[in-house]
Amino acid sequence: MGQIILKQVTKRFGDVSVIPPLDLTIEDGEFTVFVGPSGCGKSTLLRLIAGLEDVTSGEIRIDGKECSTIPPAKRGLAMVFQSYALYPHMTVRKNIAFPLRMAGIDKAEQERRITQAAAVLNLTDYLDRRPGQLSGGQRQRVAIGRAIVREPAAFLFDEPLSNLDAALRVGMRLEISELHNRLKTTMIYVTHDQVEAMTMADKIVVLRAGHIEQVGTPLELYRTPRNLFVAGFIGSPKMNLISGPEAAKHGAHTIGIRPEHITISPSEGAWSGIVGVSEHLGSDTFFHVQKTGLAESITVRADGEVGFKHGDEIHMTPRADMIHRFDENGLRIE
Repeated sequence: MGQIILKQVTKRFGDVSVIPPLDLTIEDGEFTVFVGPSGCGKSTLLRLIAGLEDVTSGEIRIDGKECSTIPPAKRGLAMVFQSYALYPHMTVRKNIAFPLRMAGIDKAEQERRITQAAAVLNLTDYLDRRPGQLSGGQRQRVAIGRAIVREPAAFLFDEPLSNLDAALRVGMRLEISELHNRLKTTMIYVTHDQVEAMTMADKIVVLRAGHIEQVGTPLELYRTPRNLFVAGFIGSPKMNLISGPEAAKHGAHTIGIRPEHITISPSEGAWSGIVGVSEHLGSDTFFHVQKTGLAESITVRADGEVGFKHGDEIHMTPRADMIHRFDENGLRIE
């Protein structure tokens, strides 16, 4: 079991409120991602759950037990940090075994858990190597292995891929997602990268200044963002947001349309503009278009073979059923 419930949890540093009163339920076996810009409180919230920070007020319940005053080691959680924090003089086997030795687990049980974790993480052939002989991705797997052998109620990941290069991050995203599918254990994952959130999560928690802006599945947040902040944060490239007379035509203060929901033509469309920078990605091309009568450019996604170039006139038509409307307070209009 690994259900985690936060009830009216707050955190203050002196006179500064970092986490205002917050309620959240993370179900057993769920992969939940905390996402938001730098300074939004996502890592602080994770540390409160882990017990590495004390709550100012409120309750944290893990499997029904109130844990807000219980030491981290007794909460039944395992944390994986940005840095691998491996002992360089120890082999992979000894690094993975370290928390088991500290807990006084007998050697036969240690070996069983190490062997099992190594098999899950494809580390069996590396157990006798030292961290300095491993790649960055392999070291991160060792850090995860050290968490797995504890057989925790939940895993807590604090931006574990931020030290890896782009290709390794993609690979490790897949590995962690596959690990969750195998273990069926509750996982909480902190990232500022909304692509990681969208591709890995069962449930996303979008945070801003300690407040929860929206909770939902990746597709729920993509299809029905609750407000302008979520609309602009979820999606890559981000949603185009347009205010003024164009929005007023749709009965809104601001309208949003995603780049993939705009069709383009060389000769006709609802909007016109001039092509600026083009980003050619092979299968897709993103055109940044200076729309007539609009100060900010609009991003449009097209097939990779579409051949507009810098300075061309382009005509665009947003899909009427994909226009998002927001009021003067930035809230979604249904």
